[in-house]
Amino acid sequence: MKFLRTHVLAICIIFLSNISIFAGDISIRITKKYLNLPVSHKADRSRMSFEIDGKQERSFVIRLAPGEADYWVFCDVTSLKGKTIKIQYDGDAAGLGKIYQDDNIEGWETLYKEKNRPQFHFTTQRGWINDPNGLIFYEGEYHLFYQHNPYERDWENMHWGHAVSKDLIHWQQLPEALYPDHLGTMFSGSAVIDYDNTAGYNKGNTPAMIAFFTAASPEKQVQGMAYSLDKGRTWTKYDKNPLIDSKAKWNSQDTRDPKVFWYAPSKHWVMVLNERDGHSIYTSKNLKDWTYESHVTGFWECPDLFELAIDGNKNNTKWVMYGASGTYMLGKFDGKVFTPESGKYYYTTGSIYAAQTFANIPASDGRRIQIGWGRIQQPGMPFNGMMLLPTELTLRTTKDGPRLFNVPVNETGQLFTPVKEWSNLTSGDANSKMKEFYDSDRLRIKTTIKLSHATDAGFNLFGQRIIGYDMNGNLLNGMFYSPQDMTSMELSADIYVDRTSIEVFIDGGAYSYSMERKPDENNREGFHFWGNNIEVKKLEVYSVKSIW
Repeated sequence: MKFLRTHVLAICIIFLSNISIFAGDISIRITKKYLNLPVSHKADRSRMSFEIDGKQERSFVIRLAPGEADYWVFCDVTSLKGKTIKIQYDGDAAGLGKIYQDDNIEGWETLYKEKNRPQFHFTTQRGWINDPNGLIFYEGEYHLFYQHNPYERDWENMHWGHAVSKDLIHWQQLPEALYPDHLGTMFSGSAVIDYDNTAGYNKGNTPAMIAFFTAASPEKQVQGMAYSLDKGRTWTKYDKNPLIDSKAKWNSQDTRDPKVFWYAPSKHWVMVLNERDGHSIYTSKNLKDWTYESHVTGFWECPDLFELAIDGNKNNTKWVMYGASGTYMLGKFDGKVFTPESGKYYYTTGSIYAAQTFANIPASDGRRIQIGWGRIQQPGMPFNGMMLLPTELTLRTTKDGPRLFNVPVNETGQLFTPVKEWSNLTSGDANSKMKEFYDSDRLRIKTTIKLSHATDAGFNLFGQRIIGYDMNGNLLNGMFYSPQDMTSMELSADIYVDRTSIEVFIDGGAYSYSMERKPDENNREGFHFWGNNIEVKKLEVYSVKSIW
């Protein structure tokens, strides 16, 4: 009988352990910095909420792992130390018991050392990343806010993530800046420093950093604001949000991504807002009350509008308007109306999307610095997406008129060390010399190719086309590109190869593009120049330091 009872008990334990327990809660008194949560993509998304003293502190959806986790994510709960939080979960509650607190995130030992972790591009420690938001320089720090799902490597739960840097290259990730609220999740936007206290939030000699964002719900998208008095570390949302609710005006759900800046000649604030089929312009004196002024069709998402000197001449300028896809127009702006004069053009293509330029760059610097989202997969990693290299935008005179040029900022130079340099090589010689770099997970390569007898030539990496130039069609990797010298037989390229991405800047930034790095596992040709009788006039290879 004892044998039978033992086996019956074992069977019952096995049976019970496989029953899914739906909906449940646990309470945890916070004594550590992080809560670590297990994620499984075999589980359905369900809602989790934190409550403190009966009030909801945060709410999000997560694929909480009831069994083995695919990876772990975390919540920074430093601000909640000493408090007891009640965690409620609407899904399979079997994973609640796996949640634990620690002063380290799960997997911290390998953080930034993972197999597919980009080594000189910013990535978030865990979760999904997309559009850069609120790019701003203030008191020696560059602030990078960004669209972030902290709880999964796929898009959902839009927060504003936050990182800071002293040099645009080395980044420190900080806790989430903006959380979803009763108006919706936190979509893209921008930030300003309110030096003149127009909104009334300044404290003593401390001006407010003010963020503008879209709050997105299934019903509509509205515009809101929040302010910070501690350099973006903590935020207070405006208690009368939304600032703008324009769904009825446009009969469209698509009203998002406010870009705000100060227009000095008229002493007012300008907001450029993507609405329905283009960019609308609003103005305000106090950052709270906004007046609609005008609209420009032909753009989609993530607007930017700024003035640039042509060839560095401050007496000869144009205004640049662009959207998320990277196409742009040049024209005039009087503080209320943007009047296009030429365009639309493109200066960059590929994986880049939703690029934004930094606000509040000191006049002594004067650069227009941009960061774009790289739509790059990070296979097998607990994070997804990345930021592309920070670049400087300039307007230069070309045979076709003024055009945007785009090159990595000077600060990137600290990462690169010259390794080898050659001149006037045949493609065969160049390919032979590149063999020693086949296994490098990150490199910078500068090259100039003379096409000679070739009408089609380029440069591959393990079968992946990095450069492919068709002289007959003036096509560069399938996109129209005409060099400044219309009879030119040469093409120069500055190539940045990271573990999962490739960025290419052509002819000093006249055109650039980016792509996911996808080597053909069955192709062992490595770096390979190709084309009939081409000459590799210049070839330089640089090693690259990790930013981590």
